[in-house]
Amino acid sequence: MSQILVLNSGSTSLKYKLFGLNSLELIQENYFEHITDHKKAVRKALREVKNIEEIKAIGHRVVHGGGKFIKPTVVNKKVLKELENFSDLAPLHNPANLAGIRACIELLPRVKNVACFDTAFHATIPDKANFYALPWRLTRKLKIERFGFHGLSHNFVSEEVAKKLGKKLGDLNLITIHLGGGASISAIKKGKVIDTSMGFTPLEGLMMMSRGGNIDPGILIYLTRKKKWDFKKIDQMLNYESGMKGICGTSNMKEVLTKVRQGNKKAKLALDMYVYRIQKYIGSYLVVLSRVDALVFTGAIGFRSRLIRSKIIKDIKNSLKGVKVFAVKTDEELMIAREIKNRLLGN
Repeated sequence: MSQILVLNSGSTSLKYKLFGLNSLELIQENYFEHITDHKKAVRKALREVKNIEEIKAIGHRVVHGGGKFIKPTVVNKKVLKELENFSDLAPLHNPANLAGIRACIELLPRVKNVACFDTAFHATIPDKANFYALPWRLTRKLKIERFGFHGLSHNFVSEEVAKKLGKKLGDLNLITIHLGGGASISAIKKGKVIDTSMGFTPLEGLMMMSRGGNIDPGILIYLTRKKKWDFKKIDQMLNYESGMKGICGTSNMKEVLTKVRQGNKKAKLALDMYVYRIQKYIGSYLVVLSRVDALVFTGAIGFRSRLIRSKIIKDIKNSLKGVKVFAVKTDEELMIAREIKNRLLGN
């Protein structure tokens, strides 16, 4: 049976799912943690798959496509070199994504490797929401704009909710909220993204587990002057030491909630900040969209935590009258398999 193998390569982890090409039925899956060598991890996955001669394509999640790659793309040496240019924009993700691709090219050189991008679903954002109010010549030369992320997840849950509502995605207005280690929210009008919280990098937008989201950029100028911090120190703070971790010392939501129950004031403050910022984005997107058919939660926190969902909805119920609320388990790997089947393999 012809198959599609999908890899989601993280910095210290690798997840794979194997799908039947025609049915997209899940055949097998596994998740490897604490890896130090992507090639060894991919080789281990291929040993588990066994019938590798049935694999017709390998799909890869790539977080940042830099605005150039907005469709599933077959990866060759030229494409791989171009993708390396975007690693600085998503340092937590892209280098690991590309390591998985390189391993597959080396181990299975005759199989088509296809990159699917988290930024692609957001390519429909209009200019008024896409550009930053910075010097035009600078932003155009360096291609500084709002790319958005978690696109595979936002796309998948949008399609799933359309099925649940028995409507075409193109007829729906949705607000989709992905809450996990990273967090983002998107406004979807008639099936197309018109705004999203993450921007040029995955640092912008909502408060996250170790990323602070929106901040006054003047704070960074202040730190360089007052504390003599260089860009590496600032990068470390923004990516790894902010958000929930920065406020209450942990980047694990379960630990945050435990601390809240124990009466920890910093944990309560962190949770209140987290919820409030999500509520602000929901409010702004309700206005931008005019009519909203559904509010959709996903991601490890958004889908699994009824408590977090209830806290977010509690104070804005009046604004959500007539809006259906869903919690949908995302499946980025299945979304990748769908894209490969529909766009590249002609099935």
